[in-house]
Amino acid sequence: MKLGFIGLGQMGAGMAANLLKAGHQLSVYNRSPGKADALLAQGARLAATPAEASTGEAVVSMLADDEAVEAVVLGEHGVLAGLGKGALHVSCSTISVALSERLAAAHGQAGQHFVAAPVFGRPDAAAAGKLFVIAGGDEGAVAQARPILEALGQRVFVLGAAPKAANLVKLSGNFLIASVIEALGEAIALVEKGGVDVREYLEMLTSTLFSAPVYKTYGGLIAAGKFEPAGFAAPLGAKDIRLTLAAAEALRVPMPVASLLRDRFLTLLANGGERLDWSAIGGLAAKDAGG
Repeated sequence: MKLGFIGLGQMGAGMAANLLKAGHQLSVYNRSPGKADALLAQGARLAATPAEASTGEAVVSMLADDEAVEAVVLGEHGVLAGLGKGALHVSCSTISVALSERLAAAHGQAGQHFVAAPVFGRPDAAAAGKLFVIAGGDEGAVAQARPILEALGQRVFVLGAAPKAANLVKLSGNFLIASVIEALGEAIALVEKGGVDVREYLEMLTSTLFSAPVYKTYGGLIAAGKFEPAGFAAPLGAKDIRLTLAAAEALRVPMPVASLLRDRFLTLLANGGERLDWSAIGGLAAKDAGG
């Protein structure tokens, strides 16, 4: 397929490379053009604007937040202006439910297709094509997007005909990951202060009832205090919890743990944690305990 890719950050660069490896023709756009150099060496073409990256059959975007997505899609020389009728926008960004609704409506009015396809996985999984993709969109649009999605991830889950369903599921998943990080941090602080070897503790946990990758990955980071370089920066984690709470308020669903997590991220950011991985909230419990 003739594709565009917008957003070459830690996740997007690896995702775009996998589309090239799958044989797709690729035009790429990033606000800082230098980030495209490795992809250009692999055969990608550099686009001067998001609109120019959107002249093919489909365009994929992987951007940090609602503000960036709005600017790239709805702004001057944006995706909406460049995408042809019947062409497809696949948004892999973790964005608000409200913005997903706006994008679906805008693309529909322009005669274009829109699929929300946020992903689970850190940058190493993105580079390896091992992401888990959560897709939402009408049946025809998802079918059109499937060759793209299958090049990006190891499995694609379709969770509704409305794109916003995928965005809601992604936010719920990030809420669960953050909850695990906080709980792990508290448990590790407890046993460490009680004199237990933390690495032996984690080996016991992850070899028995808590063998899921999220416990292994984040438990190891918390135990080692290894929060730099950030695979997923703390401000983005804070943003996702904020968006989760906004969705919960709209649906009148109380989420007291999410409210606690919002405050934990605020504590981290207020103490200079902007450059840290979001798993750094798991280190707050040890500091609270005098560690």
